[in-house]
Amino acid sequence: MTPVLVFDIETIPDVAGLRRLHDHPDAMSDAEVAEHAFSARREKTGSDFLPHYLQRVAAISCVLRRTHRDGSAVFHVGSLGTTEDSEATLIQKFYELIARYSPQLVSWNGGGFDLPVLHYRGLVNGITAPRYWEMGEGRDDDSRDFKWNNYISRYHMRHLDLMDLLAMYQPRASAPLDDLAKLCGFPGKMGMDGSKVWQAFQAGQLDEIRAYCETDVVNTYLMYCRFQLMRGGMSPREFDVEMEFVQESLAELPGEQWMEYLQAFRLQRLTPEAEDLED
Repeated sequence: MTPVLVFDIETIPDVAGLRRLHDHPDAMSDAEVAEHAFSARREKTGSDFLPHYLQRVAAISCVLRRTHRDGSAVFHVGSLGTTEDSEATLIQKFYELIARYSPQLVSWNGGGFDLPVLHYRGLVNGITAPRYWEMGEGRDDDSRDFKWNNYISRYHMRHLDLMDLLAMYQPRASAPLDDLAKLCGFPGKMGMDGSKVWQAFQAGQLDEIRAYCETDVVNTYLMYCRFQLMRGGMSPREFDVEMEFVQESLAELPGEQWMEYLQAFRLQRLTPEAEDLED
């Protein structure tokens, strides 16, 4: 199977960038610089949501679902790098994953937020990502395939923005991941939400931010599986088996969030028994 890479990012205000753009005095704290930007944004737009290019990446979490050469299944969830790594390191590691696996990329609003942020911040940090930006002009054996199906085009499937597709590319029809995941029987968001990330970061809670981001990518992967069921990419039995595999994989992970996450599952089997697919 083509590896599936589900991703999500968490961001904070680019305080250093704001200082550079607005010549804030050194005496202003980071919190004051950010609040000044929030206030100006609220006055201009009615919201304190900063422009994409001023969103500094604090965490990138991923689910990687693939199959080993021996046929064994792999479900890996985690955050890239460490809490000590720079923004540049996190972003470079993300693009290196794409270069290594050429995966099916999956997100929830990734086309509207995560990828534009990664584009701008990659530019700011001098990141290289030729495989991601491949559009049919490269020298790899499969480069021509990317002309018709690449990560950049909104209507290509190499990057699947589930929120955008399910809404038929109509912003007013978009649904929040948390609500839809819970309606489908999945746990939904746990620990915090995006509006609390800056506050948590200031409190030194980067581990908690990464844990929250990891549960979000699992939610997105589960929604991807439900979408595959709907479009015929998985049979009901295959879906049930995959759900069991995900839960078994999560049960082996350290971290209190996974015990809480597994307890929140409200999913009913689609088939009487999730039999082994090889039976």
